[in-house]
Amino acid sequence: MFTAMSHSETPGSVRIRTDDGNEWRFDAIQKASRFYDCNRSNAVAFACEDIDQLVAAAARVLERDDLTREQRREIAETLSTRAVSFEFETNVSVTTKGEL
Repeated sequence: MFTAMSHSETPGSVRIRTDDGNEWRFDAIQKASRFYDCNRSNAVAFACEDIDQLVAAAARVLERDDLTREQRREIAETLSTRAVSFEFETNVSVTTKGEL
């Protein structure tokens, strides 16, 4: 389990393995770097910061009362990714790849 670190405990660098079947990670980082128009380190940080807000916003959209079940299903399907899937019944639930 990850724990919060104080600023003085922040490591000087963090490595991301991109070998042994993890080559997709480098491609994803490169895509984020192009998307954010910045270096790879900042792109990873921006993407990590953005994901919480994007998932929360998607859940709010799926919880709207003015959407039909079919519209919710289509939106959930459209917004789901390789690592995050949106499902709904009467409540919206979000499952991340790490929870599978």
